[in-house]
Amino acid sequence: MPFLTTDVLPAGTLADHPQPVLATGDGLSLRPWRAADAPAVHRAFQDPALHRWHLRAADSEDEAGHWIEEWRLAWAGERDAQWAVVDEATDRLRGRVALRGIVLAEGLAEVAYWTVADARGQGVAARATAALAGWALDAIGFHRLELTHATANEASCRVAAKTGFTLEGTKRSAGLHRDGWHDMHLHARVRGDRP
Repeated sequence: MPFLTTDVLPAGTLADHPQPVLATGDGLSLRPWRAADAPAVHRAFQDPALHRWHLRAADSEDEAGHWIEEWRLAWAGERDAQWAVVDEATDRLRGRVALRGIVLAEGLAEVAYWTVADARGQGVAARATAALAGWALDAIGFHRLELTHATANEASCRVAAKTGFTLEGTKRSAGLHRDGWHDMHLHARVRGDRP
């Protein structure tokens, strides 16, 4: 049975090209992950504040290295796209930003991010999210990007608002964290929206 619409983005939109390096224009770069990033990722995941909002723990540098390999392979599979957020001058890891759950046919993906402990409060997540959203919507042609976070995560709510993601509602009891079920805010930015 034929579809009545055409795909928003054809297969190969991402995989047919190398994963790009994206600049924020203010001192940060979003670059593909490297195997050498494993120690920094492992250190980042030793932070108890990161465990509050994220569901994974890294028990070793080897485990972080396996994650990085998964993140790198996901580009070719066009299901996720993950970037290391680094200081442009020093290449020091400041965080991660990603498009998850990519559905090219619908031009849809979810934005996700985290920052290392000493990068918090410096606008790293917002700057990286703005650069990624601009690239995904304007350069690649995604139609809709979603961003979800626990309603108790006020910092993530500020990132969403600063980067033009409109709050669309609350998904009740939608995210299971270590301390139980959380209500989740759903934000979205649609192509043509301005931050």
